[in-house]
Amino acid sequence: METNKHKLVIIVGSVRDGRFGPVVSSWVAEQAAAHGGFDVEVIDLAEVDIPLALPAAPPKFAGDDYPRPAGMAPLTSALEGADAFIVVTPEYNHSYPASLKAAIDWHFTQWTAKPVAFVSYGGAAGGRHAVLHLENVLTELHAVTIRDGLSFPMYFTSWQDGRPLDPETPGYAKTLLDQLSWWAGALRTAREAAPYPG
Repeated sequence: METNKHKLVIIVGSVRDGRFGPVVSSWVAEQAAAHGGFDVEVIDLAEVDIPLALPAAPPKFAGDDYPRPAGMAPLTSALEGADAFIVVTPEYNHSYPASLKAAIDWHFTQWTAKPVAFVSYGGAAGGRHAVLHLENVLTELHAVTIRDGLSFPMYFTSWQDGRPLDPETPGYAKTLLDQLSWWAGALRTAREAAPYPG
């Protein structure tokens, strides 16, 4: 990784059959690569072993001894090495997918003092209910949520050939990525200067 770039992990949150998430995340990864400030990795939760049953001890206290499944190792390693995250999520029943909640709950320190941006899609609300819930959850894990996200209402008619039809969308993506890059740099510097007190 180039030292002037931040390691960005883009998480595909849906594991549902026929999901639209990989289309959105592919476009987001393209925008992030073009931005120039990031070394981009996409993690698809459909390819990760994420049990719903959790060990008794919380990961915050168990640390490196937390007994995660072997199939989760690539996800844990990616989260640990990331300077920033973009979560791509749909909205299911006014919230986000269980797969995403499980992936979050299997970890703790991997999110701490790192910035998280959101790209959502759905019906009329464009996934914004899911993002509001995610902001609450990730704040509890001491992550820093980014104000300017992307939301795609009625994605089934607002995208064509793997791209959003609104010509303004790349500009909105740049705003998200600029803010994410700023926070990634500021928080990485802070983490390197002193342990986070949380």
